[in-house]
Amino acid sequence: METGGGDPGAMSPETITVVVADDQTTVRDGLTTVLSLLPDVTVLGEARDGAEAVDLVRRLGPRVVLMDLRMPVLDGVAATAAITAAHPETAVLVLTTYADDASIAGALRAGARGYLTKDAGRAEIAAAIRSVASGHTTLAADVGARIVSGLAAAAPAPDVDLTDRELDVLRRMAAGRSNAEIAKDLFIGVSTVKSHINSLFAKLGVRDRGQAIAYAHRAGLAR
Repeated sequence: METGGGDPGAMSPETITVVVADDQTTVRDGLTTVLSLLPDVTVLGEARDGAEAVDLVRRLGPRVVLMDLRMPVLDGVAATAAITAAHPETAVLVLTTYADDASIAGALRAGARGYLTKDAGRAEIAAAIRSVASGHTTLAADVGARIVSGLAAAAPAPDVDLTDRELDVLRRMAAGRSNAEIAKDLFIGVSTVKSHINSLFAKLGVRDRGQAIAYAHRAGLAR
């Protein structure tokens, strides 16, 4: 549902347009109220499930989606994957109750640029929205620590032989760039990016994007 926040095309370039996706009405209302107090944020619409979130992104083109994970019709991970594939210019910031390894890895693998838990305060949520809107990756402190500690065993020895292009791709993955954005940065095709990522996974001995990002942080490759 749209909130009547106005035409995104008529807003200041500095305005961060947001869609809030959560199946609980009280949570959506609370988040919308909090975000409406921020001078540089405008909520364009609210979604009650993942399918509504995908539709609102298609119609309204927000810069950020604040995404719950456990929702009916289409869950947050599937919605995130659909949004990041079709609208790479929209950043997905997960805001969920869950911080288990499967939820975190699933969201990051789907292309989420940030991950917060619902005990995050107003200032933390505001900072995370601004960060992902600027193209950065933002993780709650406990989530980041869980990734590093929980996936440490998957990280290889420091002397893994990565090509310069693979390093370029890995650094951009760690910065939260989508495959389409990486392709644009490096002037190569998306299929070529996927080939480099598959090669990275094989060389690093990791299963998914979340583990590769964890390795990049441990190896000092993240910026």
